[in-house]
Amino acid sequence: MGKVNDMERKVTKFGNSLGITMTDALKQIGLELGDTVQIDVNQANGEIIIKKAHKIHLPEGISPDFFENLNDVIHEYDRTLKELKDR
Repeated sequence: MGKVNDMERKVTKFGNSLGITMTDALKQIGLELGDTVQIDVNQANGEIIIKKAHKIHLPEGISPDFFENLNDVIHEYDRTLKELKDR
């Protein structure tokens, strides 16, 4: 598929939410109904970046919240881990 340029859409109401339609753009990056996306919002320049989320298949015995818990621990001990790295 070719690149879609200069897409302009109006914000509309979908139930209680605001949204836009952009089926052609989503198809170009391989998104289909039910896929998960990652949304990055840059308030400073008014950009919203939508990326196809990459599913991680965890080994048996690893719970789905493992990475969330790991991220919490890394954030909590960030300074300590950085100091250990520099030893």
